[in-house]
Amino acid sequence: MDRFPATNVFGEPLAGCGDDPVTGFYRDGCCNTGYDDQGMHTVCACMTREFLDFALRQGNDLSTPNGLMGFPGLRPGDWWCLCAGRWLEAYRAGVAPPVNLRATHEETLAVIDMATLKAHSMDPS
Repeated sequence: MDRFPATNVFGEPLAGCGDDPVTGFYRDGCCNTGYDDQGMHTVCACMTREFLDFALRQGNDLSTPNGLMGFPGLRPGDWWCLCAGRWLEAYRAGVAPPVNLRATHEETLAVIDMATLKAHSMDPS
């Protein structure tokens, strides 16, 4: 498992994104990524009803629990590591959820520019 350095979009140590439910491609609570993360689950985002509905329309049901995968289903207000490409699609559709930049992996900048991320930033506390 080759992971990229755990650094956020500011070049600082990557903060945690969510522990309830536990998020991240590696299910470590952080938006860590590596060569095995084909979807690039690097954007720490606060789920909104609009985004969850959008994801469902795109064929990615994030709201329904899946016991076989240990997935509890997401609700508005949950923090979750999203694929950078999916977040960008949602942004273009006008339903991008807010992001925690300190918990968003620097690899995100290969897909989404910093100005766009900053315009959607939200302090999780």
